[in-house]
Amino acid sequence: MIKIRKAKDTDSEDVWNIFHQVVKRGDTFTFDPKSSKENCRSLWMSPPVHTYVAELQNRIRGTYILRKNQPDLGAHVANAAYMVHPETWGQGIGKAMGSHSIKQARKLGFSAIQFNFVVSTNLVAIQLWLKLGFKIVGTVPKAFNHRKLGLIDVYVMHRFV
Repeated sequence: MIKIRKAKDTDSEDVWNIFHQVVKRGDTFTFDPKSSKENCRSLWMSPPVHTYVAELQNRIRGTYILRKNQPDLGAHVANAAYMVHPETWGQGIGKAMGSHSIKQARKLGFSAIQFNFVVSTNLVAIQLWLKLGFKIVGTVPKAFNHRKLGLIDVYVMHRFV
C-alpha cells in the first residue's frame, strides 16, 4: 500500500536519490542533469515549498511539491511537480501522489493547480494528468531541450481543485 505524508528533514537523502535518478535522464525536468544535492534541497525541500513523500513497502519511492504558482494576485493557484523513482514506475505512485496533491491543494486554500511545463513526450504523465481532470490549456513550442530529442514542445496544464 502506498502511504503519502509530509516530508521531514530526515527524508532529504531519499528525496535526493529520487531527484537525482529522475533529473539525470534529461527528459522531463529543466533542472541541470548534474544538479547537486544542495540544489535539490533548495528547490525541493525549502520553504515556502510543501514537500510530500510516497512510501511503498516502507521505502520512500516518490515525492512531490506544492507551492504558489505566482506571488500575490496569482497565489490562489498552486504549482506542483512530481517524481517517482524509476525502479517503481508503473506501480501507481504517481497516481496516488496526483490524487493526494489535489486534496492537499484544496486544504492549503488553493483554488486550482497549474503545471507550467509538462514535456510533450512525457506521455505517461500527460495521460495521468488528463485522467485526474487536468486539461492542456496551452502549448509552448520548442521550449524544452530534451537530452536525446533536442527542442520539443511543452504543455501548460490546469484543473480546479
